[in-house]
Amino acid sequence: MGRGKIEIKKIENLNSRQVTFSKRRNGLLKKARELSVLCDAEVAVIIFSSTGKLYEFSNTSMEHTLSRYMKGTELDSAEQPIDVSPKDVTVMEPDTDLLMDEITKLRSAYSNMKGKELDGLSLKELQHLEKQLSEGILAVKDRKEQVLVEQLTRSRIQEQKAMLENEVLRKQLEEIQNKTKTQFLEFSCLDRTFSKNSSKSLFNCASEENGHSDTSLQLGLSTPDYGHQRKGWKIEPCNDSGSQVASQ
Repeated sequence: MGRGKIEIKKIENLNSRQVTFSKRRNGLLKKARELSVLCDAEVAVIIFSSTGKLYEFSNTSMEHTLSRYMKGTELDSAEQPIDVSPKDVTVMEPDTDLLMDEITKLRSAYSNMKGKELDGLSLKELQHLEKQLSEGILAVKDRKEQVLVEQLTRSRIQEQKAMLENEVLRKQLEEIQNKTKTQFLEFSCLDRTFSKNSSKSLFNCASEENGHSDTSLQLGLSTPDYGHQRKGWKIEPCNDSGSQVASQ
């Protein structure tokens, strides 16, 4: 009995599906290898399982085969002419005309907004254009006022920051000046104290000198006594050395 024909559809049983996948994957890779050897062909096979696992085979290099495949598809697409039926051409032509008309209208409206090419406009169109321009001017003025207010706010914030910085610098300067004054006063006090002590020392020295001179004057002899005593001095010779000694 021959093998029965298997219906090609998804296998619902997970175990049977996994077994079938493994067998047919190995068979496919074997056939690819045999084809590359028997026919000297460049063969590459890429397989992803249902769980995302990769299986691949290439008789040369997978990157080389893929780059060659991409170049071949590009050449095929370049060589194939684009077939456009006349029906499609007739459909595209009205679209192009509509786009050209729309571009012309937009250019005309732009010129009208600039105040040009107003000859062909009716009174109603001119009034509508005037309304649009007035609304645009009001929007521009509102935006300008908003920008001015934002700039004024930023300027005030910067001014407040500058005032705070000036106040901090002023306080620092006052502290430095106070420290300088304190140091100057301390130095002045020390200088005065040193000057007073020096004056007292000089005065004491002068007093001591005066007292010493008075003492010497008191210890001195009067002139008549000094003369009388001078008369009473006589010179006596020494016995040993021969020098003379004055005696009273």
